[in-house]
Amino acid sequence: MGHPHLDVRRAVRTALADLPGGSTVLVACSGGADSLSLAAATAWVATRSSGALRAGAVCVDHGLQDGSAARARAAASALVQLGLDPVVTVHLDASRGPDGPEGNARAARYTALTAAASRVGASAVLLGHTLDDQAETVLLGLARGSGSRSLSGMAACSGSLRRPLLGLRRSVVRAALPAGLVAWEDPHNEDAAYARARVRHRVLPVLEAELGPGVAEALARTAALARADADALDAAAAAAFAVMTAPPASPSASMPGVVPGGVASKALASSGSSGDRRDRTQTPPGPGGAPPYGRAPTTSADDAVAPAGAATSPPGAATSPPGAATSSAGTATLPGLDVGELAALPQAVRWRVLRRAAIAAGSPPTDLTAAHVAAVDTLVTGWRGQAGIDLPGGLRATRRDGRLRFT
Repeated sequence: MGHPHLDVRRAVRTALADLPGGSTVLVACSGGADSLSLAAATAWVATRSSGALRAGAVCVDHGLQDGSAARARAAASALVQLGLDPVVTVHLDASRGPDGPEGNARAARYTALTAAASRVGASAVLLGHTLDDQAETVLLGLARGSGSRSLSGMAACSGSLRRPLLGLRRSVVRAALPAGLVAWEDPHNEDAAYARARVRHRVLPVLEAELGPGVAEALARTAALARADADALDAAAAAAFAVMTAPPASPSASMPGVVPGGVASKALASSGSSGDRRDRTQTPPGPGGAPPYGRAPTTSADDAVAPAGAATSPPGAATSPPGAATSSAGTATLPGLDVGELAALPQAVRWRVLRRAAIAAGSPPTDLTAAHVAAVDTLVTGWRGQAGIDLPGGLRATRRDGRLRFT
């Protein structure tokens, strides 16, 4: 196996190489083997940085299991002994909420991590997800059938969240755990009631046995390729949406069927961007982060579009289209999208534009599914005089006078 502790330390150094001197980072630690190994490596890197890096940690107690508060305090004590400072412990009650125990805990955890980083002025929060976690996430996304963004798995860097260990197998990370550190094993990781546990202990081992070794690595590579594709398509859709909703610059620009400069070519030409374009306002995906099967929201960067007329927008969220008006109820009234321009777009871009338009009009991103978007697309590509398509949030997509409207 080589030298696992060197591999983990190298991964941490690489993940933090772009931070300016004097930065503070926090390690999110549950007390499990993966996050403890990450914490130990981060502490080692910080102590040898000559003051260029300050490393602390945050332990989140979700309040979902008996003794969880005591375990969080024990993990915090171990982190202090590693030399991490500050060490923050947060106690939550994630038993209530609309998304079930896993979803509620995940949302509460990321909110707590962000708040803790803000309080101590941390530039980054490090998460202990491994290559195996990434492979599991890809399989769960594949089962949901929710598109390339879902297959792209977890980002190595998403806002202040960083995952240094995504390129390392779980076995390597755990082999790097220093002697004397006792890790806690979450019983949920072994509970077949959870889809991720079934993927981890049943599905992946069967795939490795039947298809040969390297399946997890192949799934992780698939995630990287899917992320690059999804980033490019999201950028093209954002560019097309911006062109199609911009105020007319000339009389010809407002004529139905006239594509000013060619929306499709403009969108594809202006979408050359890199990096993660995942919606920063949504809970990042991760272990346990799959929504229920059959729900399959087509998540994309479009989810960051603020509904037109909203009083405030989350940091980093796209603003309402320039041509959007607001109804007396405060909901969006978009000027409408030219059907001819939409039809000229590649389907992958057009569906993202339609999703973006629906979200801008006020449809909840988590409730807007691929089936909804496909139904709206029939108003563009399968027009037979339909009355319209009902969407989550009390919206209706209709086609009239060559324009698609969400009201």
